[in-house]
Amino acid sequence: MALARSLTKVSMTLRGLRGAVGTCQHVRYYAEEAPAHAPTKMSFTFGMPGEMYYNQSSVKQVDVPSTTGTFGILAQHVPLLAALKPGVITVTEDDGTINKYFASSGTVTVNADSSVQVLAEVAVPLDQLDPEAIKRGLSQAQQELQAASTDVARAEAEIAVEVHEAMDAAVTGK
Repeated sequence: MALARSLTKVSMTLRGLRGAVGTCQHVRYYAEEAPAHAPTKMSFTFGMPGEMYYNQSSVKQVDVPSTTGTFGILAQHVPLLAALKPGVITVTEDDGTINKYFASSGTVTVNADSSVQVLAEVAVPLDQLDPEAIKRGLSQAQQELQAASTDVARAEAEIAVEVHEAMDAAVTGK
């Protein structure tokens, strides 16, 4: 019952904010047709701290691994914000060239103007990953997970295992 009262208070507070917050010119919902004036090109920015792979570049499509599943982004995609999970980001350039990158984690933002930003904690071109180093890293991470004696050590080891398993799947195509 207390939860219901709290939710009601939050809902009423949010309704009260409507007048204080500027109104949105256009809201586009899932599966709604894009407006006629919507851009037909996608501006793509992708990088990590210290490295930029794309900077407002025109690309045809971007496929990203998110915590809710892998999805493709084209121009006029519905706006969204998603968390990346470890996996392969595939960029299809306007000329058809396909570039693949492994990202450990990060965020993807799709804006109404067809601009897309992918900010990764760590990202490297897929062809720069060393399969043998990945196998060694996975083995070490699994050993650390087995030996973890604290919640923090266990959580860190689980993350390391997840990232190494995703890297292994990326380089082996599994």
